[in-house]
Amino acid sequence: MAIPDSKKIYPREGDDTIVYLKNVITNPNIEVGDFTFYNDFVNDPRDFEKNNVLYHYPINHDKLKIGKFCSIAYGT
Repeated sequence: MAIPDSKKIYPREGDDTIVYLKNVITNPNIEVGDFTFYNDFVNDPRDFEKNNVLYHYPINHDKLKIGKFCSIAYGT
């Protein structure tokens, strides 16, 4: 079995409902592990930050850390 390429946005070819989250996060205060993925079959999963990270204001100096091998589902 081959090791998955964690540098890709989509871990499964032809499936655009799942993304490796680390590769779509732009906020430096959000850390995501290499193999954590997010599934969203309603919205574009690349919009995880906009749709799911709410009330994460720079003035609060909040940090969000998500582990290396997590699976996050739509609606979480």
